[in-house]
Amino acid sequence: MTGIEIRRPGHDDVETLAHFFRLVITDTFAKEGLAELEEDIEQEIDSKNQYLHWDLKSGGEQRYFLIALNEGHVVGTIEYGPANATIRQHASWNIQEIMEVGTVFVHPDYQGRGIGSLLLNVIWLSMMERGYREFCLDSGYSAAQSIWKKKFGEPEVLLQDYWGEGLHHMIWRRPIAVKPE
Repeated sequence: MTGIEIRRPGHDDVETLAHFFRLVITDTFAKEGLAELEEDIEQEIDSKNQYLHWDLKSGGEQRYFLIALNEGHVVGTIEYGPANATIRQHASWNIQEIMEVGTVFVHPDYQGRGIGSLLLNVIWLSMMERGYREFCLDSGYSAAQSIWKKKFGEPEVLLQDYWGEGLHHMIWRRPIAVKPE
């Protein structure tokens, strides 16, 4: 996709990103048939805003975000940092040195245009510059799971019915592999 700018967020982006997180998370929950889980939606939004705060406060040491913009408007985000509690609890490998890639969000109007893949490749380059050679990621959203399964194959960990009957959680661990899109 042409015309997409990828950059680190700054303090001036906090309010815009808070609105972006709310839009994408609310849309995702609605598409998953979970719109009534208002408390879970708020917790997810709060966690993403907290991750962004940690990034800005630590200069990218605690969390490391990238944002994608199209004509100055945020259309995507991605970040990496220490593995979340679900991964730490359910993955059998030593995850101390393996960073989790998360907050891979693309604006609903821009999904399916390669923005997520572009962000993934750029974050991998950033991770490689810091010496990381593999990553993990997880998802409880069925739409995201189908995308990750196409990209990465079957997950290392499948938590059957984790979120309720038929609602699974998946965890992947992969080497970093930057590929041209």
